[in-house]
Amino acid sequence: MRRVVGLFVLGALAAVGVVAGVLAPGGSATPAKANATVKITVKASEFKFGMSRRSVPAGTTVVFTVINTGKITHDFKINGKKTPKLAPGKKATLKVLFKKKGKYPYVCTLLGHAGAGMKGVFGVGVAPPPPPKTTTTTPTTTTTPPPPPTGPIGGAQTTVTVDMFEYRFALSQSSIPSGQVTFVITNRGGETHNFAIAGSKSGAILGPGQTETWTVGLPAGSYNAVCDVPFHAERGMTTTFTVTP
Repeated sequence: MRRVVGLFVLGALAAVGVVAGVLAPGGSATPAKANATVKITVKASEFKFGMSRRSVPAGTTVVFTVINTGKITHDFKINGKKTPKLAPGKKATLKVLFKKKGKYPYVCTLLGHAGAGMKGVFGVGVAPPPPPKTTTTTPTTTTTPPPPPTGPIGGAQTTVTVDMFEYRFALSQSSIPSGQVTFVITNRGGETHNFAIAGSKSGAILGPGQTETWTVGLPAGSYNAVCDVPFHAERGMTTTFTVTP
């Protein structure tokens, strides 16, 4: 009888030892801790990124919420992943796992935006360098448009439709009689654009699908029109039209 009781007690002690090994902080049966997830807000504007946090430990999964707080289209790329192009006021999320420590560049991939300051370095397990300095000067085209034609304005009443794409204009007519010209402008592209007649009228910046209408009196002459969203004219978003007497 005593032998049976002794065996029972030994078995109970062994069971307690197993449980202690599982629960103890240094026990070999303790499961590994899962990778942490961190949420970071990224605000994109002209021409910089503002980040709520610029570094995390190695092995962290980061959910970037990228918000375009600017007036033109931007995107955000880091560690091989990129948001779609974001119109003003739009946002998107990127989920990125940073396995190894190091410095990870981030950038806006739209033409000219990184050069204007939309870039930086994100630190994983290391301190990131300070963000790049930005200037308040908005990049503009380097060409000087000719002065607008002068002279009497005719009596014609004409409506011209202007469709905007990446990176071109499509006008319903390129020869217009002098007078009051009503431009019906629609952004049919995926980025922000505007229609500006050099020396005469600069239209509003329109998001994809947006439209506007305005009227301007034009004397006879040759006219240049551009998209004056930064860097779009450099990509070929210019056109010319003629106003006849």
